Amino acid sequence: MNLRPEVTAARRVVVKVGSSSLTTAAGGIDPDRLRGLVDTLAAVRARGAEVVLVSSGAIAAGLAPLGLKRRPRGLAAQQAAASVGQGLLVRHYTEDLARHGIVTGQVLLTVDDVTRRAHYRNAHQTFAKLLELGVLPIVNENDTVATSEIRFGDNDRLAALVAHLVHADLLVLLSDVDGLYDGNPAREGTSLIPDVRGEADLVGVEIGTVGAAGVGTGGMTTKVEAARIATGAGIPVVLTSAPNAAAALAGEPVGTLFHGRGKRRPTRLLWLAHATEAKGQVLVDAGAVRAVVERRASLLAAGVLGASGAFAAGDPIDVVGPDGAVVARGLVNFDSEEIPALAGKSSHALKRELGAAYEREIIHRDDMVIL
Repeated sequence: MNLRPEVTAARRVVVKVGSSSLTTAAGGIDPDRLRGLVDTLAAVRARGAEVVLVSSGAIAAGLAPLGLKRRPRGLAAQQAAASVGQGLLVRHYTEDLARHGIVTGQVLLTVDDVTRRAHYRNAHQTFAKLLELGVLPIVNENDTVATSEIRFGDNDRLAALVAHLVHADLLVLLSDVDGLYDGNPAREGTSLIPDVRGEADLVGVEIGTVGAAGVGTGGMTTKVEAARIATGAGIPVVLTSAPNAAAALAGEPVGTLFHGRGKRRPTRLLWLAHATEAKGQVLVDAGAVRAVVERRASLLAAGVLGASGAFAAGDPIDVVGPDGAVVARGLVNFDSEEIPALAGKSSHALKRELGAAYEREIIHRDDMVIL
């Protein structure tokens, strides 16, 4: 059997497992499933690779103790279930990994931890020290305190961002579907796609919301998006089902391999592109589009035509060309109310009329990512 070199050569691996792969139909943790996953992770560690686990299941694990039959829709109820379930989930992992002599550490993240400079630097340092000490970090979104406005939304995207944060060599997404199919795998005649080397391989593929409908939040759409995030930063991704975890992590050709196709980007730019929501827009002329996209220049007031939305200095906003297409996202240096007075004017004119503070860029190139 030809093993995948992208997998066998990986020295630092991020593994993400979904709720439906860890829990029973009633919502409680399935000890046998969790133990099987732990044994697989221990085997990866035994061959000398470092492992970071991104695990869903906190909310699902909290359902049964609270007498809930299904995942609640209300945010407060989800937070309550997460508060109860997170401790149960980590206790199971801690006890099972201890059988292999592996120490675990819990890391709970919010969007702020990967979008604000001081937070993500601290998160990076924490992961680096945990791995240096031989700890296997167990990561989840901090559902107990996250609000609807500051959520990753799914652990697939979180896992892709964590893979970049820890400089992983490989991301493995485990779900209840054994790979990416060219249609709904429940229908006859659909086929597994073994390799995805670029967007061309996804043309015509029906990427729906198969799987994880009962206790999870993700579907195939979120997994493909997570794969785009990781592979765009040069990190290969294996997508398969939890029962195939051992084979996938051994390098066997199971599931779908998304080949890394990009170069590692500055961390905050990756997060700016994939972990933020635009608070507004600035409309720019064709010359500004060329300067931003082709020359990677900063966005100056001279090329701005107007703005929409309510945003404050430091917020992420989209840069929109005259055809309505979003070309970039960046951290703006001015409030939305200030933009109309600046639009179309040169830096020298702004300095003369409004003072030196208004001579700076609308968005500096170091705080902007091309979309």
